[in-house]
Amino acid sequence: MPEPIESWWARRQRSRGAEVPYAPGEYRDAWTRYPVLVRQYRPEHNRGLLLSQVPPAADVWLTWLCDAGHQFVATPDEQRHRPGRERRRSSWCPTCADLASPRRLPAVPMDPAPKRAREPGDRASGSEVAGDARRPVPVVDGGERAALLRRVGAPSPATPSATRTARAPRSSRLPARRDQLCDRTPDLPVGEAFSSACAPPPASAVEEQLRADLAAVITFTAGVNAVRLARPFFEHLEAWPDVLLPELRVAVEYDSTGRHGLEHVGHREEADRRKDRALRSAGWEVVRIRTGGLEALGPHDLVVSGLTRRTVPQLLDVFREVRGDLYVDAWLR
Repeated sequence: MPEPIESWWARRQRSRGAEVPYAPGEYRDAWTRYPVLVRQYRPEHNRGLLLSQVPPAADVWLTWLCDAGHQFVATPDEQRHRPGRERRRSSWCPTCADLASPRRLPAVPMDPAPKRAREPGDRASGSEVAGDARRPVPVVDGGERAALLRRVGAPSPATPSATRTARAPRSSRLPARRDQLCDRTPDLPVGEAFSSACAPPPASAVEEQLRADLAAVITFTAGVNAVRLARPFFEHLEAWPDVLLPELRVAVEYDSTGRHGLEHVGHREEADRRKDRALRSAGWEVVRIRTGGLEALGPHDLVVSGLTRRTVPQLLDVFREVRGDLYVDAWLR
């Protein structure tokens, strides 16, 4: 259960037997992955503690200030998973998110107009007669209820067993997952690389540069951008890595936190892990180049500062670890 920062800090002082349980800078590397959160954290609103003194997994309420000036309280875990699917700095603030997508209030039915009391001599209108026939039947039991329903001309209610029999089967009411998949994926063997009509264009110039740098030192089939999968990945039976080397069956991904620090963190990181599992189950190995303070996700990932002249030689070394020296060297230019 989250607790206020004063109580949390006092409890850590007692448990660790120190006036300063966490020294400044102790968790700096862990918070470097979230530059937006570093900017939103204000020590003056959090007992003067620095963000680098707070473990990212601490169950404590912290006060944050977004770029728009909204002050709100959230735990570190809530903040690390808050970006969602929007590429906006305001998506780190719940108030800004609510303003961007305001909730619609439910419709309130209007009160009916008051009826005029019927005076002696007035004739009942057709709508009133019909309304009398549509009045709800009193709740009674057994044969009395059936008799009343026959009297007003209403159909007799079906028994519960008949209702269950007449209801559509679950398979027709809730289509299977594969019925919702994109039908433009060609029927190819699992693990086959191909050119997909659904694949998005390259997201950055860095990916194009990485592809060109690899093509200059190693031979691989160009023009393919997708891998046929055995199980669905979101709405497709295909995945679209940044660079594909079909001859080695290796997919290369270039990951950075992006302009606003929202890429490949939180829920996006979970999607990356799911994508890696889908590719490995199809017989491919995934090598991720992780930059911007992102940690490695797989056993063969490279954690670097950016794309440099040393990146491609490092990748070739990783390819040799995955596929063997002789096989990789056979495709070198």
